[in-house]
Amino acid sequence: MKILHRPSMSVSVVGSIIMIASLISLGCKSKNAHNTAAQPPPPSVVVASVDQKTVPIYSEFVGQTRADNTVELRARVEGILQKVYFKEGSHIKKGQLLFTIDKRPFEASLQSAKSLAAKAVSDLAQAQQRTDVLQAQAQLLDAKAVLTRADQDVARLVPLAKEKAVTEQDLDAAIANQKSAKAQVDSRQANLTNLEASVKYTIERAQAEVSGTKARVDQAQLELSYCDIYSPLTGIIGFLQVDEGNLVGRGDATLLATVSASDPLLVDFSVSEIDYLKISEPEKESARRGNLRFDLLLSDESVHPYQGQFKVLDRVVDPTTGTMKVEAVFPNPGSYLRPGQFARVRVAVAERENAILIPQRAVQELQGAKTVMVVDAQNKVSVRTIKVGDKADKDIVVLEGLNAGERVIVEGMQKVRPGGEVNPSVVGESASKTQGG
Repeated sequence: MKILHRPSMSVSVVGSIIMIASLISLGCKSKNAHNTAAQPPPPSVVVASVDQKTVPIYSEFVGQTRADNTVELRARVEGILQKVYFKEGSHIKKGQLLFTIDKRPFEASLQSAKSLAAKAVSDLAQAQQRTDVLQAQAQLLDAKAVLTRADQDVARLVPLAKEKAVTEQDLDAAIANQKSAKAQVDSRQANLTNLEASVKYTIERAQAEVSGTKARVDQAQLELSYCDIYSPLTGIIGFLQVDEGNLVGRGDATLLATVSASDPLLVDFSVSEIDYLKISEPEKESARRGNLRFDLLLSDESVHPYQGQFKVLDRVVDPTTGTMKVEAVFPNPGSYLRPGQFARVRVAVAERENAILIPQRAVQELQGAKTVMVVDAQNKVSVRTIKVGDKADKDIVVLEGLNAGERVIVEGMQKVRPGGEVNPSVVGESASKTQGG
């Protein structure tokens, strides 16, 4: 029995060993397959080709927008603000009615001034009639006629008295009448002179009163006109400073609102001496100054669709900063841009021929050295140190370190390592694939 049982145990052990070996073999194969499946694919990056072409070289300056004209609207007369006719922040036109101040007190003042003016005109007309003077003139003429007759009587009686044809008493009476008539003429002449002087003074005073009352009428009409406040220009009006129903204009000219004309829009900025010399080279100034155009780069990195040009160039360079103030003017239809915005002003100051260009976002800076990640023909990544020059729009000029036709990474740089493999796509290609998919 023992001899028969031993072969059976050996077969069982051998079978177990075979099964264990098979399981170990299967486990190893499964582990190798798992390791193979866990290996990640190359990271996807966006690359741009290194270009070579002639490009303009730009200089950029930080500027601030300013309205071409700004007017503070103030109450020039005292009264109750009766009506407001605009919406805050809206676009208004020149001559548009904006405010009305209660007119009733000023209309009453105007009527009173007109009444005084009418009375003054009447007084002047009465003074100019000169009735007293005319009467005095008539009396003087009568007195002169009496004196003439008296003179004739004396002249007739004097030779008769010498011949004793008339008595001395008759001659004396004629001479006395003559003297009396002469005195009457002198009296009437003096009275006429006094009346003429008095009437002249009265007329002049009446004329002055007419002028004064006319001035009061004009002043009353002017104050009445100040009750309606119109926009002096076309532009954008700001916040309302005083609500309807408030008393304005007491003591000073109350600020009601401010309106700014922002089309065209001004931009103030400063340029360095070097940039000024680049812009205004003597041999190029006549050809370039009139044709020089500025781009306005807004805070969201967009470019204002209308180019600007020089308006004012300051007469001196500030010795403390070495800069010169410049003012450029930009079309601004619809007043899209508002005064007070900060923006960058860009102007082409030169051209570089056959420049090596890469996007600015491809450049990394580490400890003062500028580098880019280059993707070769086998899609392997390497880091290369470059030397850069001027900016050209959104690109930058590479002076050393790259050649035309090479590829540099512009997106996904944080996902790759030097020597690693990547899955590159060209700038704009990934976006178009996404839109198409």
